[in-house]
Amino acid sequence: MIKIIVGCFSKAVKKTWKSASWLLKLMIPISVSVTLLQYYGILDWLATYLHPIFVNIGLPGASAVTFLSGAAAGTYAGIAAMMSMPLTMKQATILSLMIALCHALPMESAVNRKTGSSFWRMSLLRIMMAFLCAAIMNVLLPETTEMFLYMGAQAEASWQEMIKECALSQVKMSMMVVLIIYCLMVVQQFLNAFNLLRPLSRLLSPLMKLFGLTEHAAYMWLVGNVIGISYGSAVMLELEETGVITREEANEVNYHLIMNHSLLEDTIVFAATGISALLLVTVRISFALLLVWGRRGLVRIRS
Repeated sequence: MIKIIVGCFSKAVKKTWKSASWLLKLMIPISVSVTLLQYYGILDWLATYLHPIFVNIGLPGASAVTFLSGAAAGTYAGIAAMMSMPLTMKQATILSLMIALCHALPMESAVNRKTGSSFWRMSLLRIMMAFLCAAIMNVLLPETTEMFLYMGAQAEASWQEMIKECALSQVKMSMMVVLIIYCLMVVQQFLNAFNLLRPLSRLLSPLMKLFGLTEHAAYMWLVGNVIGISYGSAVMLELEETGVITREEANEVNYHLIMNHSLLEDTIVFAATGISALLLVTVRISFALLLVWGRRGLVRIRS
């Protein structure tokens, strides 16, 4: 038993290095780029054009860079951009929810297509739901002067100070990413070592009825929430090929997962920057329920 536990911690080190190095190669250039764009006033220029769109959801126009980074490249890219511009906690919370609902669209929508769903339908639904969520949260969340975790340079800083602050922020961000990834990898190693995914999926089967899914979807749902759509794609395809779940059932699960996947990882990552974990989980599950049951209602009306 002790040997297995030690093995989980040791195996996580190698996997952490591989995953963290890949993520940091993505995050650092984005973070530095956003810092430079802000320092030279390009974000302010961009904000003048995007302000009319984003102001209605409680965000400055420049925050479009953060949303686009997350939507195109993924959660970590969006967080890197967020930490490189001054935002209030309300603004950061709204952006976090938008990114949680709508990130890594090219890659994840491609995976959705392989498991039975439309690439473009999944992408458009996620974008629409992200803006709907932002509009609702802008009304519900109270105004605050509390600032979000900022790792960029001050606007009045000199070039030398900006370079120094930027370099220091990259070190801080890198350390945070490595620590988060290591913890996640340890959890994943324990789940694999003790074969916990399938027993957990059986326990969750009754919960699938609440989500509007079949009991057979429990394992696919669990894989999507523990490992994620991208990392869990191989497992999802295997479930289809072996007949554990039909293509139509997989399509139904995808409608839930596009709103609510990687629940463990995403929640930990955003919570580490100060965003409410409870709010993230509640909103994502609520939007997943809204989308799945709403779709089922439309199907019944049409039939």
